[in-house]
Amino acid sequence: MSDINFYHMQHSALESVLPKLLEKSMAAGKRSLVLTSSAEKSEQLAKHLWSYEPSSWMPHGTIKDGSPAEQPIWISQDDDNQNAAEFLFLSDNARSSSLDDFERCFVLFDGNNMEFLQGAREYWKSCQEDGHDLTYWQQNDRGNWSKKQ
Repeated sequence: MSDINFYHMQHSALESVLPKLLEKSMAAGKRSLVLTSSAEKSEQLAKHLWSYEPSSWMPHGTIKDGSPAEQPIWISQDDDNQNAAEFLFLSDNARSSSLDDFERCFVLFDGNNMEFLQGAREYWKSCQEDGHDLTYWQQNDRGNWSKKQ
């Protein structure tokens, strides 16, 4: 069973949280799949990763770039682990039917969006019923993360 970490974003957007988690994943030597809700969102995130911080460089690609097996970070709306990722990132209520294929899964959801909040609650219950190890992280007013029980 995969370890699944739910990240309840309340004071930061996906575009500021995701790059930091991906940097940590790369530092740990892990490949990542970022699953999005649409091709447009995939391209938007890919563009953001090129420019989110001038001093950083994060190798990644999408279907437009091709060669998924060569990409340490693959951003897609397709639930297919084409880059042999160990870590899975789910955004915007994207869901995977292959959670057991990953060491860790990160469910990132905007707590200010009722659709995403409800979707995360339902996904938590489903993952819990499937026997996954779940961890819930909530963002505080300063943007820091605290683990909740």
